[in-house]
Amino acid sequence: MLHVRKAADRGGADYGWLQTAHTFSFSVYHDPDYMGFRHLRVINEDVVGPAKGFQKHPHRDMEIITYVLSGALEHRDDLGNASVLRAGELQRMTAGTGIRHSEANPSTDEPVHLYQIWVFPDREGLEPGYDQKGFDAADRQGKWQVVVSPDGRDGSLVIHQNVSILLADLGTGQVLERPIAEGRHAWVQVIRGPVVVNGEPLETSDALAISDESSVSIKAEGPSEILLFDLA
Repeated sequence: MLHVRKAADRGGADYGWLQTAHTFSFSVYHDPDYMGFRHLRVINEDVVGPAKGFQKHPHRDMEIITYVLSGALEHRDDLGNASVLRAGELQRMTAGTGIRHSEANPSTDEPVHLYQIWVFPDREGLEPGYDQKGFDAADRQGKWQVVVSPDGRDGSLVIHQNVSILLADLGTGQVLERPIAEGRHAWVQVIRGPVVVNGEPLETSDALAISDESSVSIKAEGPSEILLFDLA
């Protein structure tokens, strides 16, 4: 089963300081057909204007992953973490029993472009936690790079759920495949396109849900970046 989620069909809004697109129902956007996929609950693509951001706000019982595509994002939380997440870096925040944090663009002249992803944890009441890491882009040229996993393999960020997240950068004409184990599913998020995934043509910010298939096959029709979720 393949289901295309076109970028233009997502919810979202332009608030001036924030341009946001919601793959799944979020905030004032509600679509009963898009409440998430497997353990995935939120995939938001945000562009935050210079010197703007989200004031301190609470989260609970959610694994939150942020991937900065360009610019920088300043993070502060009530665990005492204060850091700047730069382009190419990923962050994992375990909200657990409760955490409050703020996110802001520290630049006075450049926007920050990011994806924020929410994943249901494997259990409620986890101890809140935080981690971030940069990954060498050379290690995903034409191949899969594990950036988030339940066991921290290959130096990836650890998530409290049976979900792995992988990145790949492809040049024009390159083909990359990955088997899907029986009973598992995949979500392909195109960071940059164009690509053809299991025969479906996709552009930048499009996505594809994959179930009951034995593999993911991606052909790059131009320079491309792929975010792949391996899901139970």
